[in-house]
Amino acid sequence: FGHYLAGLIDGDGHFSSILQLVIVFNGLDAPLAYYIKNRIGFGNVKKIKNKNAYLLVISNKKGLERVINLINGKIRTINKFNQVSNILTHSRFVEFAKLINFKLNTSISLKNHWLAGFADADASFQIKIIPREEKKEIRLNFQIDQKKKDLLVLIQKSFGGNIGYRKGQDTYYYGSTSFGSAKKLLNYFDYFHLLSTKYVNYLKWRKAYIYIQNRTHLTNEGVEEIFKLKATMNSKLNSSSLCFEDYDLR
Repeated sequence: FGHYLAGLIDGDGHFSSILQLVIVFNGLDAPLAYYIKNRIGFGNVKKIKNKNAYLLVISNKKGLERVINLINGKIRTINKFNQVSNILTHSRFVEFAKLINFKLNTSISLKNHWLAGFADADASFQIKIIPREEKKEIRLNFQIDQKKKDLLVLIQKSFGGNIGYRKGQDTYYYGSTSFGSAKKLLNYFDYFHLLSTKYVNYLKWRKAYIYIQNRTHLTNEGVEEIFKLKATMNSKLNSSSLCFEDYDLR
């Protein structure tokens, strides 16, 4: 759970200057917000006015200490590491800071739940159908967009794929469309489970992969089945995640 929580925070979390942990969730994932709250034992879940999103906010001292213990040695982003370090210098956490040596996870191994949490925050599973003269080409894409590419490079080393840059948006994106990469991702997510509603999209993406491996996609019936899978995948979960880096609840 600590690795999963670290991944979720690396993707959509923020330790604010007013000593709060804020994690944003898609509106469909309110149950996950409550699950995380109950698992930690602290926090409040709030609906964001006029947005299809929820926030889990933890400001209780013991709650923050529990989170910091859980993600110690598991968090991977420098900015989140620095945010926690700033909290540990606050007078409220002087005694706690003496008891903990907070570390960044610099391991290249992804054999834990970190990517599951990070994917629940920032990834999307996509089925792309490209018309060709003789037949339709099916591509399975696992995509993550980020402002920095460090974590994308780490994921690329484990699963293959490509990293690109969108100059207009000043963002990097990771994409894996090869079936070799898809197989590696299936092996990962079949063992380290997603907890958000993206799991439903993953299962449909997985089913499309099986159709392709069985060569069912070479038939008209098979293509129709993959079309149906694509049509029922929730587009709201494939959009860019909300960003609340500066969202302080004063």
